[in-house]
Amino acid sequence: MALAEAIAELEGVLGARLSTARAERDQHGRSETWFPDAPPDAVAFPESAQEVSEIVKICARHDVPVTAWGTGTSLEGHALPIRGGISLDLTRMDRVLEILAEDMQVRVQPGITREALNTDLRATGLFFPVDPGANASIGGMAATRASGTTTVRYGSMRDNVMALEVVMADGRIIRTGSRAKKTAAGYDLTALMLGSEGTLGVITELTLKLHGQPEAISSAVCAFDTLEAAVETVQLTIQMGIPMARIEFVDDLTAQIFNEANGTNFPAKPHLLIEFHGSEQAVAEASERFGEVVADMGGADFQWATTTEERNRLWRMRHGAYPATIAHRPGCMGLVTDICVPISRLAEAVSATKRDIEAAGLIGPVVGHVGDGNFHSVLLLDPEDADEFKRAKEVAGKMAERALAMGGTVTGEHGIGMGKIGYMRAEHGAGWDAMAQIKRALDPQNILNPGKVVEQN
Repeated sequence: MALAEAIAELEGVLGARLSTARAERDQHGRSETWFPDAPPDAVAFPESAQEVSEIVKICARHDVPVTAWGTGTSLEGHALPIRGGISLDLTRMDRVLEILAEDMQVRVQPGITREALNTDLRATGLFFPVDPGANASIGGMAATRASGTTTVRYGSMRDNVMALEVVMADGRIIRTGSRAKKTAAGYDLTALMLGSEGTLGVITELTLKLHGQPEAISSAVCAFDTLEAAVETVQLTIQMGIPMARIEFVDDLTAQIFNEANGTNFPAKPHLLIEFHGSEQAVAEASERFGEVVADMGGADFQWATTTEERNRLWRMRHGAYPATIAHRPGCMGLVTDICVPISRLAEAVSATKRDIEAAGLIGPVVGHVGDGNFHSVLLLDPEDADEFKRAKEVAGKMAERALAMGGTVTGEHGIGMGKIGYMRAEHGAGWDAMAQIKRALDPQNILNPGKVVEQN
């Protein structure tokens, strides 16, 4: 690696937009969760795809790693430059390039956040629905194949990205996909890039599918005596074909944490948070049918959020579950993990996870996008207690093994990064070797986000 030469060339291209300042490097070497800091050698701030291409070409010539950075909100260490090199900060590439309202599409740069995008779209009557909770960058959401609370109705990034512009490991700029609703033209390179976590290319532009703002929205929260009853209510609601926009599960501890953080008075029981989108008539009908299911399943404390302010407060509380959970045990760090299982096994998986956490003597609330069979736990740890960390890793391992035994996956939305790379062989078998072959073919020098997703020297 000829790092000094690479940095000198990059300064020639970027000037002051290449930083080797300690504070900047430290900021780009930190994770949201438990991973140790891994600062890059320099941080680059490109403003165009052509500049990204030039940066990657220089780094390829000098065998210097390049790790893309969006907002740094990923949970498995995806954006940490663990082998040094250049952190490629894409936050200055944050424009809406073109709103194609008649086709219900938009072209954007990767650094725009989902909240900023929806603010720009407000006057059009359209919105971008994928909502992972954090105000993540759209490029980062694509690179990690993000989903979230609205996936049960609108799908994940996989379903809402139509085309990409990508800078490859040799600096070539390619375009994948098109604005057409379907295609049978060759390999699906768009799908290949989604979820590749910056290991196959750097996304520099996205064409996204938009949706119409719903005429009516109705949200509610209700409590259950047992988590099994709450999860079975979700299963029954899905089986009955009741159209939900969101259906979220929080356990009894999370309800308590919500009260601590927000001054609410939820009973210390499992809860479901639900939202319906559609016409006034359709929302009213779905709400009534769901209310009947809840009553049959023994749900109680049913509260409807009848105003926009109340709905926003409800979902801000849900999206704020992680920082509220961290605050529940001052001075702790969070080991965050997720799995996804078939809906028919969801109640069993959640119950077993709760038992594992209790048996390990840990504090770990469970929440989830249960309409997709996806749930999470935040295991709260003393950063100085190695035994506690070991027990938490064992619980996370049991969750992953259980998911695979049930026909599920070790991660529904957090992705692989570094944190779950150890489970890839168990989930994919020889398929993981095929992934490594793709990586070697597209990035033979292994300069794009090395050490993530696949094993490669």
